[in-house]
Amino acid sequence: MEQLNAILVDDELPSLQNLEQKLIEFCPDIKILAATQKPEEAIHLLTDLKPDVVFLDIEMPRMNGFKMLEEVPEKNFEIIFTTAYNHYAIDAVRLSAFDYLVKPVAVQDLQNAVARLMNNRTVHTPQKLDILKQSLSNTRSQNDKISISTLDGMEFYEIKEIVRIESSSNYSKIFFIDNTQVLVSKILKDFEEILMPYRFFRIHHSHLINLTYIKKYLRGDGGQVILQNNDVIDVSRRKKDEFLKLIS
Repeated sequence: MEQLNAILVDDELPSLQNLEQKLIEFCPDIKILAATQKPEEAIHLLTDLKPDVVFLDIEMPRMNGFKMLEEVPEKNFEIIFTTAYNHYAIDAVRLSAFDYLVKPVAVQDLQNAVARLMNNRTVHTPQKLDILKQSLSNTRSQNDKISISTLDGMEFYEIKEIVRIESSSNYSKIFFIDNTQVLVSKILKDFEEILMPYRFFRIHHSHLINLTYIKKYLRGDGGQVILQNNDVIDVSRRKKDEFLKLIS
């Protein structure tokens, strides 16, 4: 199998060396072209060496990973972000469908990230960076977009287009306002964490809904909601009180 060429960028030498060693030892699909602690140097390396993927630290002094990317003219590479803790920007990174690793990087997490990369080589970095920049802003709106990986590549949707998401084993089915649907290999809990700040609520273990599209609530044991597209969804008894507080 053809190797992917990589550049590693991290201002902390121990973290850089740790990642490099684990990639060499456990990820034969990755060939390291260069590793640097300096984001300014990384800009030139990315331009000159044209890697397939960059492993990029989010927090670096003087110029963080996001700022560094703004200085790169052509972004024809994948990005896997790294961070030393559950960074404030992780939600935005997930919304834009970039992969990320929490330091110290675990071997299994690294191998999983590389496997996902090898299985999905459709580069949409400029579009995903637009979504990332938008979601990093202080104002969150349903006009924001979400990147969704599909069998064919990647689709970009405005959050306001999503009416509800339904769990389907290890997959999720997304229902849009235009009555189209898409099945994706992401569990409902992942969507719940990403979309909660955008007025989404998990009313049932199998259902996440966009509160904007509630048309009617029917009383009952847990009750039911009727959405704008006329879908009728049960509200679990456990979620009923919290749900009624949100919509009252």
